[in-house]
Amino acid sequence: MTSSPSQIDRSSESQTWKIKLLYDGECPLCLREVNFLLKRDAGRGIVNFVDIADLNYQPEENGGVDFATAMGRIHGVLPDGTVIKNVEVFRRVYEELGMGWIYAVTKLPLIGSIADWLYGIWADWRLALTGRPNLTEILTQREEQLKSEPGRCRLEQR
Repeated sequence: MTSSPSQIDRSSESQTWKIKLLYDGECPLCLREVNFLLKRDAGRGIVNFVDIADLNYQPEENGGVDFATAMGRIHGVLPDGTVIKNVEVFRRVYEELGMGWIYAVTKLPLIGSIADWLYGIWADWRLALTGRPNLTEILTQREEQLKSEPGRCRLEQR
């Protein structure tokens, strides 16, 4: 059985990974995709899966992408620190895992623009569609969780 994404050892920050995938570990559909990608990665460490919902998430270790921004759209970070988002993240992850053909058509300018537009609609509705509170409420809950943990510094900025 595959370990849950929240149990992935992120202490191995060596540059063996080709892309960091910032994902919402509290989104059931996101977890489905991450679990699929974990199986395809097969322990090779090509993709560094980073759960933004983890209270220990550090924006400065992830291209400066804060929690609120990461919750709005999917983001990835390349080894050189370049931050990418939207369908480009999926395209890069799938390419690195040897499945680039799935998103290859999105390299075409018109198709890529349409794919980003459709992804934007999905991203705007994903919380509601998965039965979760809106982003404002999630940010408030996270702030309260961060404050309630003794000794935890407030590192993220909205």
